[in-house]
Amino acid sequence: MTDAAELTRRTAELLAAHPPAGTDRLDFLKARFDAGLAWVHYPEGLGGLGVPRSLQAVVDAELGAAGAPDNDPRRIGIGLGMAAPTILQYGTEEQKQRYLRPLWVGEEVWCQLFSEPGAGSDLAALGTRAVREGEDWVVNGQKVWTSSAHLARWAILIARTDPDVPKHAGITYFLCDMTDPGVEVRPLRQITGEAEFNEVFLTNVRIPDSRRLGEVGNGWRVAQTTLNNERVAIGGMRLPREGGMIAPVARTWRERPELRTPDLHQRLLGLWVESEVARLTAERLRQQLVAGQPGYEGSGMKLSFARLNQEISGLEVELRGEEGLLYDDWTMRRPELVDFTGRDAGYRYLRSKGNSIEGGTSEVLLNIVAERVLGLPAEPRTDKDVAWKDLSR
Repeated sequence: MTDAAELTRRTAELLAAHPPAGTDRLDFLKARFDAGLAWVHYPEGLGGLGVPRSLQAVVDAELGAAGAPDNDPRRIGIGLGMAAPTILQYGTEEQKQRYLRPLWVGEEVWCQLFSEPGAGSDLAALGTRAVREGEDWVVNGQKVWTSSAHLARWAILIARTDPDVPKHAGITYFLCDMTDPGVEVRPLRQITGEAEFNEVFLTNVRIPDSRRLGEVGNGWRVAQTTLNNERVAIGGMRLPREGGMIAPVARTWRERPELRTPDLHQRLLGLWVESEVARLTAERLRQQLVAGQPGYEGSGMKLSFARLNQEISGLEVELRGEEGLLYDDWTMRRPELVDFTGRDAGYRYLRSKGNSIEGGTSEVLLNIVAERVLGLPAEPRTDKDVAWKDLSR
């Protein structure tokens, strides 16, 4: 049985064989993966040991104390939080062996090709087509709001493979090589001035059937695994007390007493308490993951995350007065990371507007929480049994 003591022993062996100070960062991460200490709850041979997720904290604490490098999880968050658990659940053994190690060590960045200009909130209405030609699928269409597409080697992609059945039934899930001919990434400039998101155009892109994930026509079910994990990753981030968006506002309040008013004080107290409730709820959600797959509670957490970020950043701009109207840099650039706390108040205010869109719009998530968490009656859907090709567009 592998317990905390055994994990401590295995971690010590890793550190002895690969001292962080004298080992190349990538070589250390590969050795950690091969030792089963990457994500300990994954199966043996795939970076884990098949033990409870809660024991990961034992490994992380030992490695952190030794100054070992991490895999820069913010840069590869889509791969870690969305692609990996989906590949683990639905991938073939060959796919798991091929993709999980370079994903975890950060050699290959992933992006998500789900949303489309005509099918954002109604994702199942997507129109990107994949047509079978021999051992390949030929894909044509357009995706939008694609984070990290300008950095990614691989993408998780859903496309329509059967237009003659209802929209949820005719979708298949693929792994797309972003370097293949016909894949074009264009920057999508945002209100912040940056192009953190992208448009992706797919023109006669050939994807081998060996890069299909799950059964043909079962892509919607596979995508639900991705989306549930995405919302947990966004809404269930681990933060210290008074961490995240509330931190710079609280710091300004303490350091700038001349900005205080009774009304702002009352509002800040309310948002501080809500932030702490959200933080503790996210911790509980992560503990629930130890027992199994994420549920729809992640949708509720993602809703809370978006609303709080927008309200807190709005309060910060108001607290700072004229200073809050300033903006540091409108330069068009394509960043690798979203840095909420390292930029100024104006950036936080503008960037948080996207929180209610990315990872599922707040309106759609409200329906998910109402129907699948609270058990309320579903909204009438007249297109549920209509073939996709017959839907009005």
